[in-house]
Amino acid sequence: MSPFAIILLVAGILLVLYVIVIYNRLVNLKHSAGMAWSNIDVLLKQRHDELPKLVETCKHYMRYERDTLEAVMRARQAVAEAQQYTDLPALGQAESQLRLGLGRLFAVAEAYPELRASDNFRHLETRITGLENAIADRREFYNDSVNMNNVRIEQFPDVLIARMFNFGPLRLLEFTEPEKQDVDLAQLFR
Repeated sequence: MSPFAIILLVAGILLVLYVIVIYNRLVNLKHSAGMAWSNIDVLLKQRHDELPKLVETCKHYMRYERDTLEAVMRARQAVAEAQQYTDLPALGQAESQLRLGLGRLFAVAEAYPELRASDNFRHLETRITGLENAIADRREFYNDSVNMNNVRIEQFPDVLIARMFNFGPLRLLEFTEPEKQDVDLAQLFR
């Protein structure tokens, strides 16, 4: 075998190994984003299961706040539907409505000292607040994973491998500007 043939063979082997390394990195990024979404999914399910308990607890004390309770349950249903269809824009809107409804519910609950004193209410409020914080953390991790994937599939030479094996961009979980604004609690009581 000639030295030129050996060089070509070694170069070919190195090229194949390099393609394999890039491919495996892209697969890892894709699955990392999928795992991050699954983590959000688990937390959304937990919160979905806790909200009816909170509403039932509140119903016993808040007989005149039916609209607030119904808004929370409607938003809960919208989140569940968006989650079921993995509709990220709808999920962003539904999440915003749910956060608004929960903010309104907790604000209205301040007017009911018996409710605030209830161990069940305090436990559910703490649990749901903890879930909200965990969901926010997982959303951030998901968006970081998606961003790493999307950047990687556009960088050279990864873009060549990504196109060859049909790796596509993933969607970020985004919120519109009005959805990111703080809730105006004073307006809720007008």
